[in-house]
Amino acid sequence: MGQADIVTKEYMREPHVFADAFNFLLYDGRQVIKPSELKELDTAEMMYIFGGGAPKRGTGVQKYRDILKYVTVMSGAKAAYILLGVENQTDIHYAMPVKNMVYDAMQYAEQVSRIASDHRNNSNKGTMSSAEFLSGFTREDRLQPVITLVVHFGADPWDGPTSLHEMLAVQDDTIRRYAQDYRVHMLDPCRISQNDFKKFASSLREVLNYIKYSKDEKGLARLLEEDERLKKLEVEAARVIETITHTDFAIDEKMEVVNVCQAVEDMMKTREQKGRELGQRDMLVQLVRKGLLSVADAASEAGLSCEAFEREMKSGKN
Repeated sequence: MGQADIVTKEYMREPHVFADAFNFLLYDGRQVIKPSELKELDTAEMMYIFGGGAPKRGTGVQKYRDILKYVTVMSGAKAAYILLGVENQTDIHYAMPVKNMVYDAMQYAEQVSRIASDHRNNSNKGTMSSAEFLSGFTREDRLQPVITLVVHFGADPWDGPTSLHEMLAVQDDTIRRYAQDYRVHMLDPCRISQNDFKKFASSLREVLNYIKYSKDEKGLARLLEEDERLKKLEVEAARVIETITHTDFAIDEKMEVVNVCQAVEDMMKTREQKGRELGQRDMLVQLVRKGLLSVADAASEAGLSCEAFEREMKSGKN
């Protein structure tokens, strides 16, 4: 697992960030899902054929989601138990619909198997019909919904398929009408409008917004000037920005927040200073090579020893 994968996974695991992402997706930014009510689940999922009891050695297929949590929310007058999964993508995955579909299918299969196991171990299994007994699932049994969200941590627009139908080679409408589709739910920075960014309550707003403009110099400068929240960004969010966009600004791990605006400004000043120093050294090297300046004088101007200056000349860096 690369550094970007580690950083984004740890960031999205934070309950307030995770809840914010799904409140944006499901409730248009309304804070319905409470971070304190989220419970994390094991992301290792085993898929095997229904009704067979425990899988035999070597027959199961094990997959690992990035993050899986469950929460209970009110749906009308009733409480709804929902399973929520997040897949973090720093690169575009061109088979994402199938990948997510497998994860969701395994989760539903696990629910069916667990319900069947409960029935077999229950004293009232004698009341089940023969069909219910064979399937392990009764007419009244119900599954809990599974919703998977892809968070794209990339500055380029997602150009991969977002539905299974987009991946099908057959274009015949009749065939496609009967071939089941599967849609990908996604947060893609490039496709989130500025008005919609305001619907995020957590630092996910700044993270995705920064990524969106990370290759747009004017847009990024405007964002750094206008977004006051970037001046007090939590360290975990700043670390995602630094890692994903390769913005080499300083992060003090002892601090709880980072002034990203100041950090970027300091970084740019450092780069400019280094550029001036390299330009000066290049000029000094050229003067030495032309015999217009001694190595000792050039080294003194560059703030280097004669040996270090000569090494630079020999290395071909200037």
